[in-house]
Amino acid sequence: MRCSHVLVKVEDLHRAVRDFRDLGFVVHYATAERRARHAHVWFESGPIIEILTTPPGGRFLRRPLDLAFGRGSGARMIRWARSGEGFCDVALLAEDLDRPGVGRRVDWTRTTAGGATTRFSFAYPRHDRVPFLVTPYDPPQHPATITHPNGATALSRVHLDVAPADRAAFDDLVAAGDDIVVHSAASTGVRAIELAGLTRELDRGLLHGAVVLAA
Repeated sequence: MRCSHVLVKVEDLHRAVRDFRDLGFVVHYATAERRARHAHVWFESGPIIEILTTPPGGRFLRRPLDLAFGRGSGARMIRWARSGEGFCDVALLAEDLDRPGVGRRVDWTRTTAGGATTRFSFAYPRHDRVPFLVTPYDPPQHPATITHPNGATALSRVHLDVAPADRAAFDDLVAAGDDIVVHSAASTGVRAIELAGLTRELDRGLLHGAVVLAA
């Protein structure tokens, strides 16, 4: 499976969008700006960056989240809520979500900031430290053309740290490909991403904890 997107958790979505735009990225809110909790940095193809903020009180909702999104989702989302700013997860693109160790399929509809409707489905593995799965957007959302002022043209690689305790569950689900590089480490999570085409150095102070390397 290939990477769908990496998630960057931030405390203030609107500030993060401004900062990423100041870094030279074109950033689109996933829904109407006023109530949005997600925003996207799109490329013409391949993985994207999703910037998100978690709802107040989300860290206390494990059981309701498990009921709404399947067993394993509560622990995952609580981890997102309790983490500091920076990478909090990674999603893999999958047509088929029916896999061993993966919870139930959740079908989702989103109304974009421009008023269009897009549909997709996702499923969370019961082991909350491994990547989750998402289907392609219907209709597709990658823009035909996009020009980031900082020159970025693609998210070419995701560097993932995997702890020994998580390795068996990880290997059962994930086959490392051209866009995923796996590292053995003490804890599991996204270490860094590589962007192709960057023509300027990015100010780390505006990245909200994300580590972005030039490919």
